[in-house]
Amino acid sequence: MINPMLSFMQLCDSNFPSGAFSHSFGLETYIYEGSIHNAETFESAMRIYIANQMAYTDALACRLAYEDVAAGRFDHLTELDHMLSALALPKETREGTRRIGERMAKLCVDLYESPLINMYYKQIRQKKAVGHPSIVFALAAHYLQAGKKDAIAAHLFSGVQSLIQNAVRAIPLGQTDGQRILLALQPLMREIADQTEGMTEEELGMNMPGLEIAQMRHEQLPVRLFMS
Repeated sequence: MINPMLSFMQLCDSNFPSGAFSHSFGLETYIYEGSIHNAETFESAMRIYIANQMAYTDALACRLAYEDVAAGRFDHLTELDHMLSALALPKETREGTRRIGERMAKLCVDLYESPLINMYYKQIRQKKAVGHPSIVFALAAHYLQAGKKDAIAAHLFSGVQSLIQNAVRAIPLGQTDGQRILLALQPLMREIADQTEGMTEEELGMNMPGLEIAQMRHEQLPVRLFMS
């Protein structure tokens, strides 16, 4: 019998092969242009990214999906999946999120005996759902008996951890700098996880135009390490 806590830690590990290591979600554009060039500028950018992009997409979507599962509103999960895809305007970001979501769903089907994850993955394969990592994470967290706020905070942590590892390669940063930034951002992640409780579904997908433009411009960069 698996240990739910250890399995939840495995899900949050940076070595979990979701494919997130291939994506910067627009941050590489700022690195290429020099706006992000060291540990200080990267940490500052991550604070803005977490409080805006991740708060109103990843965190809020994870909360809504978790609540849908807990309340048995399974049909709304598909609606949420479609909304999240429609709200991702930059093509690379939309495709990158879809690939990570589908990959995560497949992995979780192989790892866990969860009928809901199986159902969601089947919908993805049948093109009835697009696939989003926030939904998969919420389904897996609920299956592994993690609480809602812990699930949201862990989902943020997982995403931030991946972006930091990508910045270590791209800027580049030292591994120690990366770990210092990850530690420094933990209070903000917990704060965002708490704030999502007061957010509404109408706020889903709120974003910064500048970041969306950077995500769109990434496709035309002459040199790239990442797919988005």
